[in-house]
Amino acid sequence: MKVLITTIPFGIKDSKPLQILKEAGAEYTINPLNKKLNENDLLELISDYDIVLAGTEPYTEKVLDNAPNLKLISRLGIGLDGVNLHATKERGIKVSYTPDAPAPSIAELTLGHIITLLRSVHTSNIQMHNGEWNRYLGKTISESKIGFIGVGRIGTRVIEMLQAFGKPKILANDIVPNQDLNNKYEIDWTSKESIFQEADVISLHVPLTAETKNMINYEQLMTMKRDAALINTSRGGIINEDDLYNVMSSGHLNGVAIDVFKDEPYVGKLTELDNCLLTPHMGSMSEACRIKMELEAAEEAVRFIKGMPLQGEVPDFEYEIQLS
Repeated sequence: MKVLITTIPFGIKDSKPLQILKEAGAEYTINPLNKKLNENDLLELISDYDIVLAGTEPYTEKVLDNAPNLKLISRLGIGLDGVNLHATKERGIKVSYTPDAPAPSIAELTLGHIITLLRSVHTSNIQMHNGEWNRYLGKTISESKIGFIGVGRIGTRVIEMLQAFGKPKILANDIVPNQDLNNKYEIDWTSKESIFQEADVISLHVPLTAETKNMINYEQLMTMKRDAALINTSRGGIINEDDLYNVMSSGHLNGVAIDVFKDEPYVGKLTELDNCLLTPHMGSMSEACRIKMELEAAEEAVRFIKGMPLQGEVPDFEYEIQLS
């Protein structure tokens, strides 16, 4: 079978994923454009391929209509907002993902952002490079209220990591409170509105769905404390970026750390603000994480080629979430 590998880099730190594809008789091509693919790029590339090892590029109805041979999308990572699951189901295209692999890497980046924002490290760095000497009075983690909207694989890991910093006050919101966490730590399960109003730092860990799109807009941002901070390492589109720019420009909020954007690569107005810490969707970009995601996605492709059951096939609830 012909395999298109769209996500890059791929196989740089460990060639095993490529080796097992070759051993399974697959003819693979690694993203020839060497960039994140858009819809038009996919339309040009995808028509002859049976399997895609996919990143966050868009698998729209238009793209899928131009992929008559496509039988499997094996997604590196967990986000599925770029894949029209209902269109794949209608066309008999299977979709799998690697939801556990990115969690440690993204959780560590989130923890780094929490420390950076509480101590204004990002702003101080820029000012020092500009010859300015301004010392900011920040907060330690232990004296802070850290809010989590979404407490799944990644949110749970961040909460566990924070316990080593003196057990800060944790505010959390999710559809179903995590009972295992309740048994281990002191967590205040509360409304999103309470988190907006009370937290010193809010970290987002939710999928992008019809319900969460633009979930955080001008109204929610202005209910946050003036010196609070916001982190998004989940999906772009959850925060209304125009509203965030307007709120930050007004002097409200101490800082934000954003790793994911509505349109990527991001070139928007948030780049004008020194207290916006922006990273290029690099939550999963640690060596261990990339190696694990690449191997799991390639192994899934090999299972499909050999007619074996898939281990990471997207469950029904993901389809239901996207439909909502």
